[in-house]
Amino acid sequence: MSTGDDVYRLDGQQAVITGGNMGIGAAIALELARGGADVLSIHRSTDAPAVAAGVKALRRRYDTVHCDLARTESIPVLVNDILTRFGRVDILVHSAGIQRRHPSHEFPVEEWDEVINIHLKSAFLLAQGFGRPMLQRGRGKIIFISSVVGFQGGLMIPAYATAKAGLVNLARALANEWANKGVNVNTVAPGYIDGTRLGVPLKADPVRYRQLTERIPAGRWGTVDEVAPAVRFLASEAARYIHGHTLVVDGGWMGR
Repeated sequence: MSTGDDVYRLDGQQAVITGGNMGIGAAIALELARGGADVLSIHRSTDAPAVAAGVKALRRRYDTVHCDLARTESIPVLVNDILTRFGRVDILVHSAGIQRRHPSHEFPVEEWDEVINIHLKSAFLLAQGFGRPMLQRGRGKIIFISSVVGFQGGLMIPAYATAKAGLVNLARALANEWANKGVNVNTVAPGYIDGTRLGVPLKADPVRYRQLTERIPAGRWGTVDEVAPAVRFLASEAARYIHGHTLVVDGGWMGR
């Protein structure tokens, strides 16, 4: 058992992050690399040279795999390919996400399916696929990135709110089965965070942005670098007795 500062280290571990090319996912990739982990990012298209350079500057390995997680039928093959290529995955972080905004009575069902597939169905399939060898080894860390919206519903984002709420309960359900087998499954729920694509339309509306900011006890939006350490904590041995928990990183939003 690690003690002291060592309990937060991730040396020699291999981490898979979805959406590790931008926003919160990119910050997580760098934070896990600071902890000593090698990183593989699964994302749909745009690579991030700055993230790759940052991880490599920390003398950690950085790899990418392109995959559209909305096409969930491809995920079992993706998982098998990654396990064949790297042999072992110690940490899975599901951070990839999209946003679609429409009044609920007009929400297109195809966009509902896209949001649910990327956020929730792919989370289950990835956890299932990478979780099997974790269960065989008797150790592993799985972390889903949810949102405070998963507790509150939001406005004109029924699919996103449903998916984020689903991730909270998916973590609980998996923890009920896997906690006594050495696999930790938890969730991080950010509040309103700068540096994410999902926050751009909210910040572009000065009235809405002011209303949201005034409601945050901290008086400001958070940053992606304030979310990433929570993920590193849950990925470390310091969190070995934490199972099925949602760690909220929201500047006090949920306390109002």
